[in-house]
Amino acid sequence: MTAQVQETEVKSGAAGAKKFPGWDSRKYNYYEPKGRKATHYEDMTVDVQPDPERYLLQNWIISFADGTPTYYKGWTKLQSSDWHKFRAPDQEWERTHYQRQSTIEGMIKNVVDNARKSGAPSRFDPRWVKILQDHVGAYKHAEYGLGKATMHAQRYGYTQMVNNAILTNSSYKLRFAQDLTLYLSEIGMDLPVFDATAGKTHWLEDPVWQGTREATEAVMGAEDYLEQYFATNVVFEPLVAELFRSGFVMQLAAAQNDFATPAVVSAAEADYEQNLANSVELFHLLAQDPEHGEANRKVMEGWLEKHGTLCVKAANQLQPVWSQPRVKAAQFTDAFAASSNRLRAICAEIGIEVPATVEIAPAPAQPAADA
Repeated sequence: MTAQVQETEVKSGAAGAKKFPGWDSRKYNYYEPKGRKATHYEDMTVDVQPDPERYLLQNWIISFADGTPTYYKGWTKLQSSDWHKFRAPDQEWERTHYQRQSTIEGMIKNVVDNARKSGAPSRFDPRWVKILQDHVGAYKHAEYGLGKATMHAQRYGYTQMVNNAILTNSSYKLRFAQDLTLYLSEIGMDLPVFDATAGKTHWLEDPVWQGTREATEAVMGAEDYLEQYFATNVVFEPLVAELFRSGFVMQLAAAQNDFATPAVVSAAEADYEQNLANSVELFHLLAQDPEHGEANRKVMEGWLEKHGTLCVKAANQLQPVWSQPRVKAAQFTDAFAASSNRLRAICAEIGIEVPATVEIAPAPAQPAADA
């Protein structure tokens, strides 16, 4: 007769006490990489922020005064069956982020230095100078507000990968607000009349900008950190930010003898492409989550209705700006149609519907199929 001895699990924090994926690997692959091989980004971010559900035998060792743990899934209405599945497509972590920011700043400095050296600001159309002073000067406050909102949001992310994506988003926003401030101050020194403080006045008082102020402050005031991230990149960016940056500044500047401003603004357009890719990846994962997908889609569509309504209002209030340049090389209706199509495309990638109450421009008619 053979006696059976039942082994009891010994809880220990000692190295090697628990077997987990890759526990016997000499390459220290303790996590499941997104691709065939782990990337440097994954090595630098995955599980840097601890999680009691992964590898830890104890719970959080510190909590807030009300008992809320250091990192808490309840800080957002969205739920995930695996928060660690998200890996940012841009694979950006501290070192690569600093390198990219430095490269962008070097590019902008070269553009501005060369423009001033050649006397370019003196050749800007006078009406365009006033637009730069009043309206580009006002718009920088929206970038700063969204930078502050995402700076607040990043603290609450449940994993380091989510935190990094939102934090770099914030850094790009704050940098661009600073870029515009410095750029306008520098070209202002080469112009006979230029009020560097006019932008703040227009931001606070001009009816054209009050819808944008309201939409920005709604993002800043949201209590759900993923609502702030969603509203920034999925809603505000295409309907207001891209509308003004790409649909106005970059479309009309050349016709006003201005080659410098589009180069400065182009940095923000490139920033958004990275931030958007990260956002779509995260919200698509949550929208298609096998356990919580349906509930998550309803929450996101609610956010889209709330912030989309404000952003459409903001966009329409900006329409008079398109009539101010002397040479009108673009129309608001075309720019708003492009922004509306951009929003539809983003939502389709995520897997959510644009609510009928968000009155964006109608989709372009499709050509009839040949009989």
